[in-house]
Amino acid sequence: MKMYWLLLIAGLLLQAGLILAQDEDPFLWLEDVTGDKSMEWVKKQNAVTVGKFEAVPGFQATFGKFRDILDSKERIPYPSKRNEYLYNFWRDAEHPRGIYRRTTLDEYRKDNPAWEIILDVDALAKAENENWVFRGMNALYPDYNRALVNLSRGGADATVVREFDIPSKSFVENGFTLPEAKQNVSWVDEDTLFVGTNFGEGSLTQSGYPRIVKLWKRGTPLTEAKTIYEADPSSVMAIGARFFSEDGHMDYVIDGKTFFTRDYFVLQDGELKKLAIPADADIAGYFKKQLLFSLRSDWTIGEQTFKKGSVIIGPADDILAGKLNFKLLIEPGERLSIEGVSTTKNTILVTVLDNVVGKLYQFTPTVDGGWQRQTVPVEDNGSVGVFNTDEKSDDYFLSYQSFLTPDSLYFVPGETGKPEKIKSQTAFFDASPYHVKQYEAESKDGTRIPYFVIMRKDAELNGKNPTMLYGYGGFQVSMTPGYSGSRGLWLEKGGVYVMANIRGGGEFGPQWHQAALKKNRHKAFEDFIAVGEDLIARKITSRDRLAIQGGSNGGLLVGTVMTMRPDLFKAVVCAVPLLDMKRYTKLLAGASWAAEYGDPDDPDMWEYIKTYSPYHNVKKDVEYPAVLFYTSTRDDRVHPGHSRKMTALMQEMGHDKVWYYENIEGGHAGAADNKQRAYMMALGEAFLYDQLFDKK
Repeated sequence: MKMYWLLLIAGLLLQAGLILAQDEDPFLWLEDVTGDKSMEWVKKQNAVTVGKFEAVPGFQATFGKFRDILDSKERIPYPSKRNEYLYNFWRDAEHPRGIYRRTTLDEYRKDNPAWEIILDVDALAKAENENWVFRGMNALYPDYNRALVNLSRGGADATVVREFDIPSKSFVENGFTLPEAKQNVSWVDEDTLFVGTNFGEGSLTQSGYPRIVKLWKRGTPLTEAKTIYEADPSSVMAIGARFFSEDGHMDYVIDGKTFFTRDYFVLQDGELKKLAIPADADIAGYFKKQLLFSLRSDWTIGEQTFKKGSVIIGPADDILAGKLNFKLLIEPGERLSIEGVSTTKNTILVTVLDNVVGKLYQFTPTVDGGWQRQTVPVEDNGSVGVFNTDEKSDDYFLSYQSFLTPDSLYFVPGETGKPEKIKSQTAFFDASPYHVKQYEAESKDGTRIPYFVIMRKDAELNGKNPTMLYGYGGFQVSMTPGYSGSRGLWLEKGGVYVMANIRGGGEFGPQWHQAALKKNRHKAFEDFIAVGEDLIARKITSRDRLAIQGGSNGGLLVGTVMTMRPDLFKAVVCAVPLLDMKRYTKLLAGASWAAEYGDPDDPDMWEYIKTYSPYHNVKKDVEYPAVLFYTSTRDDRVHPGHSRKMTALMQEMGHDKVWYYENIEGGHAGAADNKQRAYMMALGEAFLYDQLFDKK
């Protein structure tokens, strides 16, 4: 009887707690992603938004132009090199889900190369009556004849994995297969895989990713796979993989403790050996039996200190033996940061940002153990990318683009080191009337914040230019100059495009990112506000002509500054955002971002986070900018509940310029194919046109 009353009291307390939670968050029911009540709400919201913005003059024409750009055959088919073949995944109007195909380098150089189709995703989806979205093909070194194909339903991060035979262009009968999950799977050899997946209860981290790494042998059930490593549930994820090299293979496990820290283990003779490196260092490459590391914090070894943001190199055998024998390859400067490292047979290639403009350096070892650095000649004032490097050759590919210059693809032969342009994307708009200016705004604490402005050369500085300000500011992601054909439509209408390089990003290395972490998050918001104020001070625009846009972490950015400075902006486009910062760690992958934002379950941290959490700072008696929220039902990274609840709350408060659109599929990208993406882009463009432009 006593137990009965204890259970009854506990049940009543639990019920009371649930009622209290509902009272505190009356829209908690919208977190039920596919529930009938939630989806009925979504469909009603979609109908209102579609009806409003499809009626904006020029909507259908804009939608058509966006789709033509996304489906254009004039885009560069960026390749992945495997032995004698170049592979490419391609979508267009005839192949909305895409085809995976290959050709040779000689054929690729032609204006219209002949492609061999390896996998037709549209045909597969039709045959299996599934909404497959291609998520990559991981082929086995060194022949690359067998591959693991990742297929997502509707664009979610969770995938189905199937073994594929490339020569026969078919899935392997009774081959390796894994059901839908967020998973990490990679080859060890033709008969063995490293597998991290949902093995059942307790096998995932609090972030929803695999925490257990197993070795799975062909012909055996997954239940018999051998456990190699188990991470703590508080980790983000654990990954097992083999590093393939002509100098010998290396099996390793990565335990992602947080989003920015990890433990590296090397598997030798069945035992895991932890590398004696800082937890926030990343393996950046492998070159002639040496390992390269990039540093997120200063590291002192003996009497030498390597600065955060540096790339260092040391013999792999020494590092595996615990000997810290490193040399400096390159270190950052005040306005110079290291973006990427690639290795060829005899060189190391390093892409850098010099005041947010891309450059490429080539490092060659000298006889005295040092390094000779050369600058690879590329165009200025744009972004540079390096790919298709390997240890068998010094050949590689590089790409270049800027705000007004379409992508160009170069082949760089190792014999000369001189880039040869082999592909150029057709311009989708006439760039001659426009120019790009880089300005700086002064943030609240005096920090100089660079930003780019793209506008007509003859535009008057009269405060009347419709302007869209874009930002991200998180996770050490750099916002760099890049070409967008769809942006041309905005410019042709007389719009101004602005990209802000605020703190939280990686434009100036780890310190730029770390300056806006956790209890310094407000600095990213202050930077963005400072750019908006500077645009108005320069009379490029005014409050009545200024819109802001951001997605994911950028959605948090614009959602926050909307509530902080509603007087500064006329319109907001908030895409796949985080907005409820009280519950973000409990929704999908949210727990993995606690290293960026802090843990709201920590009372002290919540006292800070609640000062900016958009969902907790929107008020009934404040006039806010017009806002369009959009997300995807199939986004299993950032929960659609963030956007749903914010929309519902603002509408209940009586804010009448709040619109919402949810694509039923599409994952975190918001769209599963080019048609869906073009439609959502057209909705955003119509919303901005409706809010910022004079009606004639």
